[in-house]
Amino acid sequence: MAEMMTTQAGDAGAFRNFDLNRVPTPCFVVDEKAVEQNLAILSDVGSQSGAQVLSALKAFSMFSLAPLVRQHLDGTCASGIYEARLGREEYGGEVATFCAGYKEADMDEILSLSDHVIFNSIAQKDRFLAKAQAAGVQVGLRINPEHSEGEIAKYDPCAPCSRLGTPVSQLSHEIMVGVDGLHMHTLCEQGFEPLMRTWEAIAPKLAPFLGHLKWLNFGGGHHITRDDYDRDGLIAFIKAIRETHDVDVYLEPGEAVALDAGILVGEILDLPTNGMALAITDISATCHMPDVIEAPYRPALMAEAEAGHTYRLGGPSCLAGDVIGDYTWDKPLEIGQRFAFLDQAHYSMVKTNTFNGVPLPTIALWNSETDALKIIKQFGYDDFKERLS
Repeated sequence: MAEMMTTQAGDAGAFRNFDLNRVPTPCFVVDEKAVEQNLAILSDVGSQSGAQVLSALKAFSMFSLAPLVRQHLDGTCASGIYEARLGREEYGGEVATFCAGYKEADMDEILSLSDHVIFNSIAQKDRFLAKAQAAGVQVGLRINPEHSEGEIAKYDPCAPCSRLGTPVSQLSHEIMVGVDGLHMHTLCEQGFEPLMRTWEAIAPKLAPFLGHLKWLNFGGGHHITRDDYDRDGLIAFIKAIRETHDVDVYLEPGEAVALDAGILVGEILDLPTNGMALAITDISATCHMPDVIEAPYRPALMAEAEAGHTYRLGGPSCLAGDVIGDYTWDKPLEIGQRFAFLDQAHYSMVKTNTFNGVPLPTIALWNSETDALKIIKQFGYDDFKERLS
């Protein structure tokens, strides 16, 4: 599911003490301790509730932290063959794979990598059911609860005519043959209450089938590691589901794993003027934070001033719309000055691209407790060239 859709204040946390000049730009800097703290919260929720908690690789797949994830969570969920392979090779534990449409040519490998394969439609389930059962892989069906909690229609899996999930109104005992579990993913950066409302809306419709299921998967979009999330409510809810229906329960947090755990550091390249003060940066909305344009949303600037000198920040690409937004500093900017956007570890990192030949950001791992800093990956010309051929 899509990530941040609205402007959020962000939390600088330990990054307030990080010297932005320690890394090349642009650069993602991920705080290992912040990720560990998020993972500890998720692990505690799993332990107290009995839920199996899987890390959603679509949101955060920095596999240099896979050993840390493996210490706390039960495995990964994948959105296709490559993420399934990454989950199996690097993370261990369970691998649950969902894709809106599987290719015949990929199915044998996906089954060899996955513990659960979740189908989006009845037709795909029927097409691959025998093969999945022969491989000893549990079969899931994604449902559309037909109950909307999304704030923005284009990111709402329950919007009219959505392609995601089998409408719950279409379920029947005949359709459910061979299905081991049901999956739903309808939330986006939300608290516990929308999950509870969704369950209350669909529970009567699922009642005829629950006695035959092995598990329920409530997907991702749960902001479990946010301070104001009702974790006690979630734990009680999962316990009740498990005890009442004798099923395992899965959660697939992605953003929650890396929430407030990373920044994207950039540099001011030029300061032109055209009707207002402009600033050209080596961070590109198009290439490095595409959701700024696609969602859209305004990423939070670390230490932004309430009043002072306002600039419209834009990237180095030729796209006229490569604009990040208007931001304010208490002093005039200078060429070469460093700055950082908050909460960029999740989604931004996995969505980067090399349009215009704009270089990909370096990836660095920082430990806010020990102050150890390690450059994990630097990208060069070959990373641009070799994807084009």
